[in-house]
Amino acid sequence: MYSLFRESIEKHIHLTDAEFEQFCAPFYLQQVKKKQMLLRAGEVCKFEGFVNKGCFRIYYLDEKGLESVLYFAIEGWWITDIDSFTNQTASILNIEALEDSEVLLITYPYKNALYEELPKVEKLYRIMTQKTHTALQRRMISSISKTADERYLEFIGKYPFMEQRLSQQNLAGYLGISPEFMSKIKKKIAKKR
Repeated sequence: MYSLFRESIEKHIHLTDAEFEQFCAPFYLQQVKKKQMLLRAGEVCKFEGFVNKGCFRIYYLDEKGLESVLYFAIEGWWITDIDSFTNQTASILNIEALEDSEVLLITYPYKNALYEELPKVEKLYRIMTQKTHTALQRRMISSISKTADERYLEFIGKYPFMEQRLSQQNLAGYLGISPEFMSKIKKKIAKKR
């Protein structure tokens, strides 16, 4: 259960077996069924989670009910509403399982305790935060500088294994377009190939 977790962590820091055991202790495993919400807008996000199995979408609903997908999280990725989790305020995001999934969760007090107990953990989260900021910055630049066709090709080029796991509606929500326009893009690209 913890092999993927350890592999992911050790890309950034090295932990001895004893340190890894101490690091894992406050995490708990939660099974999440397909379409089950892990977080709803309006709730305070009480967790950071590591996806051990499955796929999640993290999205925002505007006042008209239109969905904008911030990101997807699959095995080896982390999920949370960092604003709500850090500031312990109501979330504006939703986190939904797109498949039957399992996630390792840690609460805010336990995460802060780990910083004190294992100084390496603070380094781990600093590195992960920097990587997240980099990815979000690249995504923002892509969304304002590229066409929908280019964003779609970029997504499937970067995550070729994910398209089969996502509905057209979810992928369209990520790209900031309608499902109908997504269908037109796919047809146009298929004709070119």
